[in-house]
Amino acid sequence: MTIFDFIIMALPVAFLLISVALAVRAVSHGKNRKRTMLMQLASFAAVFAVCMVCPFVASAAAGEPAAAGAGGADGMAFIGAAAATGLSCIGGGIAVANAAPAAIGATSEDPKAFGKAIIFVALGEGIALYGMLISIMILSKIG
Repeated sequence: MTIFDFIIMALPVAFLLISVALAVRAVSHGKNRKRTMLMQLASFAAVFAVCMVCPFVASAAAGEPAAAGAGGADGMAFIGAAAATGLSCIGGGIAVANAAPAAIGATSEDPKAFGKAIIFVALGEGIALYGMLISIMILSKIG
């Protein structure tokens, strides 16, 4: 592994860590939270673009050499598995964030509504499980 390969592999991690540090500092100084979140999404998109342009960055986890064209398919599989899990967890989090307060409100008004209300929260969590299953299916095809 050359120095260039190490720099390319460390660049996305460093970029995300710097982004998180800047976001925490911005929120602690009273900056707009919505703008800070958009900056976090932009930094994630930049790191995702770097990983898409350089698939050998993602294939480094497999321990493959960084030869020309090596690890392209495996790298894309790792990126696809990560995207399936990450995006489904974000979607599940949004669903639970909207359904759980409504379920709590319905239960506080009528305790008999707990069984019906909790089903909607569980459906939101199911989205994350589906993403994890897709990731497992993708990763099982690699080896």
